[in-house]
Amino acid sequence: MNNSEEYRTEPNQAYAVVFGSVIVLGLPLNAVSLWILLRRHSLKSSNAIFMVNLAISDLLLVISLPMKVYFYTTGTWPLSSKACNCITMLFRNNIRSSSIFITLISVDRLLAVVYPLRSRHLRTASNAWKSVALVWLFVLMVNIPEGLELAKNLNNSSESTCFEFRGQHQQQQQQQQPGLALSYFQLVLVVTLLTVNLVSTALVSCTLHRRLNDSAKVNNKVNVMLIFAMNLVMFTICFLPVSIGLLTIKIDKITPLVCLASVNCCLDPLLYYFSLDAFWKKKEDVDLAREQQTMDNLFS
Repeated sequence: MNNSEEYRTEPNQAYAVVFGSVIVLGLPLNAVSLWILLRRHSLKSSNAIFMVNLAISDLLLVISLPMKVYFYTTGTWPLSSKACNCITMLFRNNIRSSSIFITLISVDRLLAVVYPLRSRHLRTASNAWKSVALVWLFVLMVNIPEGLELAKNLNNSSESTCFEFRGQHQQQQQQQQPGLALSYFQLVLVVTLLTVNLVSTALVSCTLHRRLNDSAKVNNKVNVMLIFAMNLVMFTICFLPVSIGLLTIKIDKITPLVCLASVNCCLDPLLYYFSLDAFWKKKEDVDLAREQQTMDNLFS
């Protein structure tokens, strides 16, 4: 793809509106959430650490969307193939990193609810930061073969635009390795993480059902189940369809699923409100509340 050459396709205002709406909602929601998490909550909590990185992942997705809006509004891609590659990888990285961080939040809540005392040595800030580092390292390692494959497809396609590819040559390439292997890998990853979330939801639900008579904490139980419900919604609506679509739908027909997947960055901030006790309070108040909850667990 020549850097000075401008490629054209048919404008699609519906896609532009969807991506524009995601920017309008996702940018302030995630920016404010990240500010609150960093300013009012101590990063000594594993749950808060996972949520900070989830917010960062969503913001990386949001900053890639303005060029998508421009592309689907004008039908042109004026930038280079490298810019196209970077923006595409930011979107794909969000699916992987967000799905992993959401799963880590689910597992963290599972340990806190089902094994509150026995899991305290596992749910430490040190272990959380190690997990976060491994997640980002994993995402970067996947970027290497996928980025090379995408760059090859962009350079070899004689008729292309950044986010949509046309022509027989491109369709044949999409069925070759390593592109096909990476698509299968993503589907397996999402299905595996969805299974972990389903199991976590079932175990937490059973545990809370056995404590149903504890009326003092009913509201907290509702919040806990809302966390798991939202996680399952994001997997089944945002992550799973586009992962299946990469294997079953032609690349130039997958944009509606891409739009659907991008909505996850607007839903993630809801996790922060339901996951962290007293989200708007200062971290000192939260620490006192957490200590009181620990004492309640010890004597319950």
